[in-house]
Amino acid sequence: MSQNFQNHKRIFKPFHLFLIPVSLLGFIYSLYVLFNEFNYANASISLLFFLVLLSSALSRVSALKVQDRAIINEFKFRYYLLSGNTVNENLTKSQLIALRFASDEELIDLTKKAVTEKLSATAIKKSIKNWKADYNRV
Repeated sequence: MSQNFQNHKRIFKPFHLFLIPVSLLGFIYSLYVLFNEFNYANASISLLFFLVLLSSALSRVSALKVQDRAIINEFKFRYYLLSGNTVNENLTKSQLIALRFASDEELIDLTKKAVTEKLSATAIKKSIKNWKADYNRV
């Protein structure tokens, strides 16, 4: 299946459909048990579920930040190869990340349009005619 605006968002099934829901349900249940019968064992279990949720969320956020940095640097290098110029500093992080989906043929013009019209990331993605898929993001 080819990637486009409608299907480009990624759900990482082990994280979104297993780890977070199971951990959240476990945490909620452990709180229920803790409030019905307070003791240190139940408090410890609640704390462990909370730490699992927190560490899962923090690891996901950290991974996405690293990916965003890689995407931005790849985009800047690609833009330089195509135009011979550096990327306009007025572009935001979300604009740069959205522009990565533009094909080489439309990248430079769409980048200029994003700067002059201050397009949102969603507007940039909707403006792309020839989608350059990114299947590596998790």
